[in-house]
Amino acid sequence: MIQVDFFWSYGLGAGFALAAGRQLIKEGRRSGSAFQNMFFTNTLLFMSLFFVPSGVCLLWAFTNWETMQVFSYKNLPAWLVTLFVVTNITQGILGFWVVSKLLMKKKKYAAFLQVALAYFIMFFILVHGWDGTGYQRFFSFDRAAFLKWSEHPGLDNAAVWAKSPVALSLYGMAVIMLPWLMGLIIKWAKEGYKLGDVDWNRARKITAAHICLYVLLLIFLPLVCAVGASLLIHWLGWLPGLVVFAVIAYPIMVRQGGLLHLLAVSFMVPKGGKL
Repeated sequence: MIQVDFFWSYGLGAGFALAAGRQLIKEGRRSGSAFQNMFFTNTLLFMSLFFVPSGVCLLWAFTNWETMQVFSYKNLPAWLVTLFVVTNITQGILGFWVVSKLLMKKKKYAAFLQVALAYFIMFFILVHGWDGTGYQRFFSFDRAAFLKWSEHPGLDNAAVWAKSPVALSLYGMAVIMLPWLMGLIIKWAKEGYKLGDVDWNRARKITAAHICLYVLLLIFLPLVCAVGASLLIHWLGWLPGLVVFAVIAYPIMVRQGGLLHLLAVSFMVPKGGKL
């Protein structure tokens, strides 16, 4: 979805840089650049050859759904399509660059949070949107289905969507994209553990399955936060809901010892267990 991919592409670029963090620190010290390395090249290739084409395909075939039921094929502005394609690459570059620079400055947890924040914003748009109907817009094949939510609210709409051409297209794209995505992350993370600045007793026990689990948690925890934030906004209104959400989420998720911090330590396995 065009409203979502702006943040998703940032999260992907940031995630690739995080996986290759130790290599990027080494390469950065040698070249002084975040971009003169094969990790950035592979990230750019993934964004250009997989992520952008998949988004364009969905926008062309399912314009209602890809624009969250805002535009149709007939009234979609050409400039918006152009901006969509460009930012799907530039945001990935930006995420990669920001994480690389944070790692070079030894701000490892701040680098990790770039990925989590990108996925939180992405999921918040999908769950809540701008008017509280984000999930309805997502689980609607087209605008006609979206307008029927008030008549037939509930999970039945999601079940219908799960069998729709949109969902089937997403399943097919996932089969192609996920092996490449996870393959690079696993490979780079395991290679990075061997470069030092790591608790090797723990790092040597980390398998590909562990890394997959860490990635899933890095996606699942922001999703939980997005759902929680949306519910609080529905109950309390925008400002009170966000304030209450921040008060609850920071100690549980973000602060040292919180779930995201523990996940960062598990994935990055720093010496002494401190980021």
